[in-house]
Amino acid sequence: MPDAIETTQPTPDDAVRNRRKVREGVVVSNKMDKTAVVAVIERVRHPKYGKFMMRTKKLYAHDETNDVNIGDKVRVMETRPTSKNKRWRVTEVLERAK
Repeated sequence: MPDAIETTQPTPDDAVRNRRKVREGVVVSNKMDKTAVVAVIERVRHPKYGKFMMRTKKLYAHDETNDVNIGDKVRVMETRPTSKNKRWRVTEVLERAK
């Protein structure tokens, strides 16, 4: 009867799949339907000179409820591709624009 009791343990593949990238940024555009453009600023070290520089990337994020506005600080999470450019989704609004 030990075959009747079967527990499912998470495999190492499940742990790797659930680890998704999370970024914080500022909404720079919300003119598209259910899409927000989020500017993420990161500090990167120059490979030759060693100086830290600010690098900005624009991420297209899915916003199901269309509730983010320009200037809002948001948290986005990586997800499966939703369209040609959208690979992120808005998970929460950290701070509303004033």
